[in-house]
Amino acid sequence: MSERRTIARHAGTVFAGQLAVMGFSITDAVVAGRYDERALAALSVSSAIFVSVYISLMGILQALLPIWAESHGAGRRAEVGASLRQALYLCGMTIVLGMVILWAPGPLLRWTDVPPDMRNDVENYLGVLAFALAPALLFRLFSTLNQSIGQPQFVTWLQLGSLLLKLPLSIWFTFGGAGVPAMGLVGCGWATFAVNWIVLAAAIWLLRTQPVYAEYRLWRRIEAPDWRQIGRFARLGVPGGLSILVEVTSFTLMALFIARLGTTATAAHQIAANLTAVGYMLPLSLSIATSARVSFWLGAASPAQARHAFRCGFELVAACALLYAAGLVALRGPLAGMYSDNPAVISSAVGLLLVAALYHLADAIQVLCVFVLRCYRVTVLPLVLYSTMLWGVGLGGSYLLAYHGLGPWQAMRSPMAFWVMSGVALAITALLILALARRTVKRAR
Repeated sequence: MSERRTIARHAGTVFAGQLAVMGFSITDAVVAGRYDERALAALSVSSAIFVSVYISLMGILQALLPIWAESHGAGRRAEVGASLRQALYLCGMTIVLGMVILWAPGPLLRWTDVPPDMRNDVENYLGVLAFALAPALLFRLFSTLNQSIGQPQFVTWLQLGSLLLKLPLSIWFTFGGAGVPAMGLVGCGWATFAVNWIVLAAAIWLLRTQPVYAEYRLWRRIEAPDWRQIGRFARLGVPGGLSILVEVTSFTLMALFIARLGTTATAAHQIAANLTAVGYMLPLSLSIATSARVSFWLGAASPAQARHAFRCGFELVAACALLYAAGLVALRGPLAGMYSDNPAVISSAVGLLLVAALYHLADAIQVLCVFVLRCYRVTVLPLVLYSTMLWGVGLGGSYLLAYHGLGPWQAMRSPMAFWVMSGVALAITALLILALARRTVKRAR
């Protein structure tokens, strides 16, 4: 099987599962939007905070993929199991940190001037999701293991099954019925809580029963913490997680700053953000598959094959990103109408989707390059670039353009200001990281 086909097949399996995961947020957005406009606006703010926490902590765990893929490529299978058991300690730390943040979002909501009448819904929703975080991060560890050893199908099956549970539970808990009171937005949170624990239990059952895991010797008595090894995990994972934190919080703070423009602007932003996140799943899946192959070949001491895998992955990501961006532009009206029947929200969202198409192109390129750079243990420089461009130029420039004016441009007081400046910052970031990735891969021997 050719390298391109191997990456595409792996990515296709991962993508199906990622779509199911995105189905969680789409389900909540549609259900909340149909419940009432206020619930959709509160979901926009809540989701921005939760995603910032979850994706950043997930990034720390996802960064372990190159380590396990290299061991797999080198034929050191038992080493994967020992490494996974040590990773459980790191995972436990991330769970505690994430729960503490989700339990106390008040200072952040006040700092970003989220309207007081929205805060109670946001805090209640995040309070439930705090208890859903532990199974979500433990499942991410299971997912990273499977991706690193080329067995993503188990993860995908569970993710697809979880969506079949999530949809009816969200509707039931939000609108009530059969003895359950209508809970509004927080009902979506309880649905996520229930599904996450069920799926984690299924993942543990697979690890215990499937023969494919036997050679990795996962089920041994857990060793005492090896702080030296955990430190190596942290040196690779923390910069990666912080890079994701910068990227996601630049997006999160957009939602929080836009919230002061009112529910129409917030709801329109949520539509554009949701569709952008859906589109992100395909380049993310291709990046996961590409980095697994690059690390596999590095573990097998074949840097030329690793370079070839990177080229194949880049070609696939670029082609898919162009197709999705074209779809956003061509179908922006019907897509916006799926989320809301408010003409003002639809009109605003249609304009944002034009910019979101360009944002997606840059996002697709940079995520592939960042994943490949992790295979070569290059994590700090991307973090510096992210911090400078996405926080400084993107978020800082967005805030000025929206509320104070920027250079010759007057204050727009529109979510468009945030999308335009963030898109420019991300495009510059993508070009710089692409140049760094090409240089790194070319020089590796």
